[in-house]
Amino acid sequence: MIDFTEKDDALIFQVRVIPRSSKSEIVGEYDGALKVKLNSPPVDGAANAELIKLLAKEFDVSKSRIEILSGQTSKQKQVKISNAKKNALPEIFSRQGR
Repeated sequence: MIDFTEKDDALIFQVRVIPRSSKSEIVGEYDGALKVKLNSPPVDGAANAELIKLLAKEFDVSKSRIEILSGQTSKQKQVKISNAKKNALPEIFSRQGR
């Protein structure tokens, strides 16, 4: 189960990224975090930018509504998505067939 909190019309949750993967996709759950594979390498913010782009598409929000709160240079990140639909995380998780 992905651990998340809803605060001030935003979702806050942990993301575990795997850079340099064959393709970018949400693959499931890892230790309470959303597990995401990214095609980009973790160089010059490329992986962070790709993560924001992928999450914006999956949550159907603009990229400006997504913020990496902590872990900018780490595989474990805390992400905040403003104006995300209530229960969006479970919907995203179930769409991935998990």
